[in-house]
Amino acid sequence: MKAQDLENRLINFAVSIIKGCKYVDKSFASEHLSKQLIRSSTSIALNYGEARGGESTRDYLHKMKISLKELRESYINLKIIKGAELMSKIETLDQLIDENNQLISIFVVSIKNTKTQ
Repeated sequence: MKAQDLENRLINFAVSIIKGCKYVDKSFASEHLSKQLIRSSTSIALNYGEARGGESTRDYLHKMKISLKELRESYINLKIIKGAELMSKIETLDQLIDENNQLISIFVVSIKNTKTQ
């Protein structure tokens, strides 16, 4: 996957999260989790943009690892939202979880491949 394609995919993921959060109920837990989910999911794309402009391989890897941490945080957050039945659009939630999981796999492979170069 080309770097620009991945960046666009991360942006689309963040936008989908923002739109999806409109379907969580108005409870304290939902608002808390959705705000944190928006922060972590948007951070992924932002840190990936920083990684692409990294000054060295070490800098690139550092930003990629931050993005991976944010992806994992987002994934767990989505699973909590699903488990607690806080979002009314289950199909949307399942799509977000699947995309999140795919992105984690992409980042794990990318980090591993960069380390071996």
